[in-house]
Amino acid sequence: MAKRRLNKRQQWRIEKIQKERTARAARKEKAVEEQAAAGELGLEQNGLVIAHYGQQLDIEALEGPECGQVFRCFVRANIDSLVTGDRVVWRPGKSATGVVVARCDRENLLQRPDNFGALKPVAANIDHIILVIAPEPEPHDNLIDRYLVASESSDIPAVILLNKTDLINDNNRTQIETLLDRYQALGYHVARTSAAQTNGAPAPEVEALVRGQTSVFVGQSGVGKSSIIQTLLPDELLRVGAVSESTGKGVHTTTTAKLFHLSGGGDLIDSPGIREFGLWHMTPQEVEYGFREIRPLIGLCKFRNCRHMGDPGCALDAAAASGDLSPERLKSFHRILQDMADQQARGLKLT
Repeated sequence: MAKRRLNKRQQWRIEKIQKERTARAARKEKAVEEQAAAGELGLEQNGLVIAHYGQQLDIEALEGPECGQVFRCFVRANIDSLVTGDRVVWRPGKSATGVVVARCDRENLLQRPDNFGALKPVAANIDHIILVIAPEPEPHDNLIDRYLVASESSDIPAVILLNKTDLINDNNRTQIETLLDRYQALGYHVARTSAAQTNGAPAPEVEALVRGQTSVFVGQSGVGKSSIIQTLLPDELLRVGAVSESTGKGVHTTTTAKLFHLSGGGDLIDSPGIREFGLWHMTPQEVEYGFREIRPLIGLCKFRNCRHMGDPGCALDAAAASGDLSPERLKSFHRILQDMADQQARGLKLT
C-alpha cells in the first residue's frame, strides 16, 4: 500500500517526536549504565515477558531465588520491540525492577496490521491460536478465513472453538454445522463449548485445549473470549463485554496483551479484541499459502501470471470444478484478493 504524503507541519511533528524518543532512549540508556557501574544490577538470568506497558515490561523470573516473581523492567535501547510471550535475558535491580538486556530467539510471532498499514506484533512463542466464533454475532467464513490465513502464514496451528452453543436453534443449526464441517474436512480441529452454561467453571473441552500449551484467544468481538478466559482464570479481574443489541457487533474489552499461568498447566495470552483482521499487508502469494487446499495448487495454473480471478487455465477453478476446492473457500479467497486490491488502490489515490 502506498504511503500518504505528509505536509511540512506533519513532517516537522514526526521529526520532533522522533527526536524526543531518541533523547528519552539516551537518558534511559545512561541510567542503565550508571546502575550497572554502581553494581546495582544483579546477574543475567532468563525471564518471560508477561505484559507490556508502554516503555516498560513486566518480566517474570524463570530461575534463581526470584523465580516466579514479577519485575517491572526497562529495555536496553539496542533491543527491537518485545511482545508478551517473548523469552528474554534480564538483570534484576532494586525494588522489584530490572533491565532487559537481550531477547532470545522466537519460535513464532503473531502480528496484525494497524489502521495505518504497519504490522503490529501481538504475541510470541505461541503453541496454537484458538479462534472463537459464536452463533451471535453470526459467524462469517470470510472473517474466519482471514484468521486462518494469518495463522498459516505465521506457522501457528489454529483451533476453531464454537462458543455459545446454547444459542444454536433450528434457524441457525444447519448453517453453523455446515460451516464447521467445511473446516473439519480441511483438517482443522473444531471444538464446541458454552461459557454461559458452566456456572463460572472452566468447561472440560476448553481445559483440554489449553492444558500444557501457550494459547492465544482471537476472534470477532462479542463471541465470548473474555468470558471463556474468566472461567479459566476466575481470580483475575477481566471485564466481560456485551454484544450491542442495536448493531449485533461486539464491544472491545481488552486493551493490552497479558500472559496468565493456568492452574491446570499451560499459559494463556489474552490479546486485544480484533473485529476485522485485515490482510492487505500481505502479498497474493502469501494469501495463497494461507489456504491449505490452495497451497498444493501453487504453480499449476496454465499461465505463470495467473491472478486466480477467472483467468483461463486457472488451477483453482479446475479444483473447484472437481470438488477439491469448495465454492465458499474459493469465493472467500477471491474476496480477500479483491479487498487487498481495493485497499492498495485507495492508498495510491492518497499520494
